[in-house]
Amino acid sequence: MRLLLVEDDAPLREAVREALVTEGWVVDACADGDEALWLGTEEPFDAAVLDLGLPRRDGISVLQAWREAGRNFPVLVLTARNRWNDKLAGFGAGADDYLTKPFEIDEVVLRLKALIRRASGHASPVIRVGPLELDTLANRFRVDGRGLVLTAGEYRLLAFLTHHAGRIVPRHELAEHLYDRDFDLDSNVIDVQIGRIRKKLAPHKLLHTERGLGFRLGEA
Repeated sequence: MRLLLVEDDAPLREAVREALVTEGWVVDACADGDEALWLGTEEPFDAAVLDLGLPRRDGISVLQAWREAGRNFPVLVLTARNRWNDKLAGFGAGADDYLTKPFEIDEVVLRLKALIRRASGHASPVIRVGPLELDTLANRFRVDGRGLVLTAGEYRLLAFLTHHAGRIVPRHELAEHLYDRDFDLDSNVIDVQIGRIRKKLAPHKLLHTERGLGFRLGEA
């Protein structure tokens, strides 16, 4: 998953970024509203963490501009403002969740997991695709009730496909959401990881290559 983190407090931004990276997410971080507006409008993200009190452009106007541009990724607002009118303005601008400072960073992670899961149509923290299940809270896969041992890269790839099970996911979308912006699309990294995951899921044929289109996770 690729996340956008917008926070002008450098120590807090770095602490949150480290927690998100530890979860295996790719994180683009910035400190002002102008850069946040550009990144959120031009780059693909699975979710964003947005502070409201930003230099150059405030978070509410950034969020409004994202929504007006058709950017529908879930947004978790972080703010020191605890008044009801401020929360109302945030939700009115298109926020999906709201967390008031000070907060526990673990709560940021849990709320983001829930937002990402629901955005892909999954209410339960455990996502099932046939005999495969992903516990999004524990970051753990099981097949036929047994733990599935994956590398960090394999986990990120399979987790993304699991969130989007049944849909053909193009190669460029995997690259955009799972790797840094300088990732080489001509690299065979994705193909190698797909092959390894497929072997680990055997004898179940759950991971399909749709030639010329992309990859799909599903039973048929």
